[in-house]
Amino acid sequence: MCNLYSITTNQAAIIALFRVINRYVGNLPPMPGVYPDYPAPVVRNTDAGRELAMMRWGMPPPPRAGGAPVTNIRNTSSPHWRGWLKPENRCLVPANSFAEFAPERNPDTGKKDIVWFAQSEARPLFSFAGIWTEFRGDRGTKSKPIPGPHLVYGFLTTAANAIVEPIHSKAMPVILTTDEEYDVWMRAPWDEAKALQRPLPDDALSIVARGDLKEDPALAA
Repeated sequence: MCNLYSITTNQAAIIALFRVINRYVGNLPPMPGVYPDYPAPVVRNTDAGRELAMMRWGMPPPPRAGGAPVTNIRNTSSPHWRGWLKPENRCLVPANSFAEFAPERNPDTGKKDIVWFAQSEARPLFSFAGIWTEFRGDRGTKSKPIPGPHLVYGFLTTAANAIVEPIHSKAMPVILTTDEEYDVWMRAPWDEAKALQRPLPDDALSIVARGDLKEDPALAA
């Protein structure tokens, strides 16, 4: 599962690409490493149009499952997720790259490499297909809880394509790359939007970095 990604494209470019009307993010510094429960920019629908807001990464887990917030959602037929699949709870999660741990340890380091994926070496802006909600409980750590309410998000996953599969065989994030896909995800009924829960074509994704890299090295400078 994807528990690390980057978003370093500036706020003006995010607003332009995703046709944002309002923004509530203040100054938006580059984030070469976004981890679970980090606040990050998300584009959501409002009555006035699309809005850029900061949300924490991780949706409430199913009550019976308990455990940590859920960053990646695969089973969209589950009653727990079904209520958040309507357009009012869908969102675009801007990103430039994402990472997965390699399955085998690097013999030189004894650790599993962190492998970064992007559309190309230039790391153009794309979006994960996300959902969001308001969470009224605490977030943060047990020693330093941050009381709610919090706006929180996660994004869908799907079967891995041929680029991701050797590194992470079970899944990859659902990635949107065109204006049409953004519009369908944000506005269409679920019967239409669910077709976007598919792997990105193999030729649309590349491995752009590999090693002990907890931030995308091309974006961390």
